[in-house]
Amino acid sequence: MSTFYIQQFGCRATQADGAAIERQLREQGCSTAPDSSTADVVVLNTCTVTAAADAKARDAIRKIHAANPATRILVTGCYAQRAPEEIAALPGVSFVVGNSHKPQIPKILHSIFPASQNQFVVAELACPDNGGSPPARSVHENLSFLPAPILTGDIFELADVLVAPVLGGEGNHTRPTLKIQDGCNSRCSFCVIPFVRGKSRSLPPQTVLSEIQRLADSGFREIVLSGINLGTYGRDLAPRVEFLDLLRLILDETSVQRLRISSIEPLDVTQDLIDFFASNNRIAPHFHMPLQSASDRILAAMHRWYRAEHYARRVELIHDRLPNAAIGADIITGFPGETNGDHAATLDFISARPFTYLHVFSYSQRPGTKAASFSGQLPGHVIKTHARELRSLADSKSAAFRRAQIGRTLRVLTLRRNPADDPGSTPALSENYLQVCLPVVLPPNQFVDATVTRLNDNHLLAAPTEFLTLSVAGACP
Repeated sequence: MSTFYIQQFGCRATQADGAAIERQLREQGCSTAPDSSTADVVVLNTCTVTAAADAKARDAIRKIHAANPATRILVTGCYAQRAPEEIAALPGVSFVVGNSHKPQIPKILHSIFPASQNQFVVAELACPDNGGSPPARSVHENLSFLPAPILTGDIFELADVLVAPVLGGEGNHTRPTLKIQDGCNSRCSFCVIPFVRGKSRSLPPQTVLSEIQRLADSGFREIVLSGINLGTYGRDLAPRVEFLDLLRLILDETSVQRLRISSIEPLDVTQDLIDFFASNNRIAPHFHMPLQSASDRILAAMHRWYRAEHYARRVELIHDRLPNAAIGADIITGFPGETNGDHAATLDFISARPFTYLHVFSYSQRPGTKAASFSGQLPGHVIKTHARELRSLADSKSAAFRRAQIGRTLRVLTLRRNPADDPGSTPALSENYLQVCLPVVLPPNQFVDATVTRLNDNHLLAAPTEFLTLSVAGACP
């Protein structure tokens, strides 16, 4: 029986894909290894949203191969779909499998002992109106073929690609992620993801409901819905299904105790959606809306479909109805042509609004995207300076939000303890996406009402209501 280890990179959708691979390999009889150095096969599930993401994957491949040259390395995910030949040329790589062929990974690994080195399966996605999209893939002349024929076209309709299993999510498998949508029909000028993920596709509502109920029946209390462009869920189905209608179905027809959604585009955050969140305590008050920039000129160049005032209105509506909700955003700094004035507009916009956290990305040219050919590419030192200023602002916004929680009672979900955790404490996550430390040892995957007593670095220290008489001083790291 072979052993495997999966190393994840990137977004929740990528993590959900990796969890699906893990489930399929387990069902095939493979067993997980504790780390990459002891595995027969290491699966790297990659991201390619930035040049830094590509570099992290290459660095991981080199380290794994250096530590154990006998380990077979299979690289999949978005980087594998975009640049298979580049990855296949790295020492130690045995297989490169594009997103389009992820469902074949169990078959591939089933037949690798013995197997010749450096094989890959990749197909170009059907992306109409690509403009400057990457060319069709071809098999590198020095690589051998797999016994199965090379498939072409978009095969993402397969449910195995879309449905994440029990073991997705954060908190050491406490909070599973269910991917209900994949791909994107938008063409933001900086983004390579539509070229490596394909068009938008949705799981049928009944499949979503059955998967959520399966997870709930397995004992999971919080489930995270994810997608590449989650707000577009159901627009490709016949009959069309609205995302809000799906959320209503989930709460009406399943027993999930808490539902959380991952990133959603600002224009998909409607008044009705916000009201729905505000009226249901089974859905986490957490909105992650990509902003990218608060300069209307830069937003237009990015081919984003909103302007700063539209985004601001969404934040105001959320904060009015849910004043303690988590509000997060993605920011891209250093986009071609961005001036100091554009950067200042983004800083001012964020400063004036109740964001609770930010994900700051430094712009990098992605092959095949329109922005890669734009003039006005910024020097690296300018991008680093702007990113540092944005992250400093993000830290201050997050700290202010945490301070505002002191004295409040939060509903938290206990997570699995890590070896580095204080032996007398339990990590937890609040409904509004805050890290919480409880001064008692509790099992994971339990809901607890806890009152926030003070702050400690990036954590809230909170005492469960039945333990308020205990001293929390020094109980948590």
